[in-house]
Amino acid sequence: MRRAISRLVLRRLAFAVPVLVIVALGVFLLAAASPFDPIDQYFGVRLFTASAADVARVRAELGLDRPVLAQFWQWFSGLLTGDLGTSRSMRQPVAQVVAERLPWTALLAVTGLALAVVFALVGGTIAAWRQGGAVDRLVTAVGHALEGVPPFVLALLSIAVFSLGLGWLPVAGLTDAGQDVSFGQVAEHLALPALVLGVSQTPWLVLHVRQSMLGSLAEDHVTGARARGLAERVVVLRHALPTALLPFVTLIGARIPELVTGTVLVEEVFSWPGLAGAVVTAATAVDYPLLAMVTLVATAAVLLGSLLADVAAILLDPRVAADG
Repeated sequence: MRRAISRLVLRRLAFAVPVLVIVALGVFLLAAASPFDPIDQYFGVRLFTASAADVARVRAELGLDRPVLAQFWQWFSGLLTGDLGTSRSMRQPVAQVVAERLPWTALLAVTGLALAVVFALVGGTIAAWRQGGAVDRLVTAVGHALEGVPPFVLALLSIAVFSLGLGWLPVAGLTDAGQDVSFGQVAEHLALPALVLGVSQTPWLVLHVRQSMLGSLAEDHVTGARARGLAERVVVLRHALPTALLPFVTLIGARIPELVTGTVLVEEVFSWPGLAGAVVTAATAVDYPLLAMVTLVATAAVLLGSLLADVAAILLDPRVAADG
């Protein structure tokens, strides 16, 4: 098993390198085709009073007068040496922007995914166990209803109810105004966005768990466990649920791109200090170095999530082929 996992990891790493390069190049090409001019964002309102010579000088200093492929090669060469470049829109090194914001994005994404997994396993298992009952009908109806609701709509509704209406949780930000960053402050401000993100990812997971559990409950080994007189809770949790976990883990890996998108939307609504703000700023300012780096981080997260899901599937069932 260890050898199979090692081969899988090496194959995925070899596959990831050209994918990341192609994605980064695509970002530069799409940014070059954008109608936005980086100089407009760089100067701001000062552009109206700047002379043509000043604009040309700044454009040359920033390397914007060079072909897009030349700009990409300069950025890529620096990336290989550990130089991620400087963000024009935020006026600081890209490495600093990512280092300051990535941990908060990771915290929100991991917490939201953990909540979604818990909701899905509990709700899907009970719904399948009590098929046709009130809980099953409720879980199925809510799951299908939430499938078409975007995360930002859930976020706005949750703010209206829990923050503005009931006053239970803060509206936005990482801490209250003037407060230092502490565990209590972060946990309080994380609760609502993480809950929204988790609920937004739950519908597909919970419906999948329910369907997988229904199939598992009908399998021979579960029927045999019941025939041996085992308690129904033992039959469900120790015999049916483990069988349903394998496709569930695979689905989690497939849902990582949706999780990344949902995290960006939730961060924007709640003003969470993650990478979402950097994505929007970099996109509107056509900030090549920052936009490319943030996109690479998101792509790497998707690839890593898929890899971890496949590794978990092999660990759960060694008979699974590690075909990469």
